[in-house]
Amino acid sequence: MMMKIKLSLTFLLVLIISGLQAQSVFGKWKSIDDETKKAKSIVEIYEIDGKLYGKIIELFREPGEDPDPICDECDEDDDRYNQKVIGLEIIRNMENDDDEWEDGTILDPEDGKVYDCKLWVDEDDPNILNVRGYIAFFFRTQVWLRYE
Repeated sequence: MMMKIKLSLTFLLVLIISGLQAQSVFGKWKSIDDETKKAKSIVEIYEIDGKLYGKIIELFREPGEDPDPICDECDEDDDRYNQKVIGLEIIRNMENDDDEWEDGTILDPEDGKVYDCKLWVDEDDPNILNVRGYIAFFFRTQVWLRYE
């Protein structure tokens, strides 16, 4: 009887821990262009000193596109100017606010623009990350998919 209770408690604990991990924003995500619906890149999201960051680790390129582009559209005063897009830190300084990360920025390396940013895992599907870039009241939200 005690063995069954221990096994049941262990199983329950494993389910709870795996459920909590599934809600995490950390890990690899496939970015999906909200206009074309095409996969653009794999972004790895990680934490440093309590803040969230994300960098591009892979690009999905069309035939004829530069396979290893640089961020030549970035502002010349930005330390990412003329840096390779693969390996580029596009998400910076996000702070945790319960189930969301906010108050940081996201860079669009195609046009070099930097936007305020908010990230949150979809409450109905932990394999979906909502990524919102905004300026004042104007915003765009992309859906990124967990990448294993």
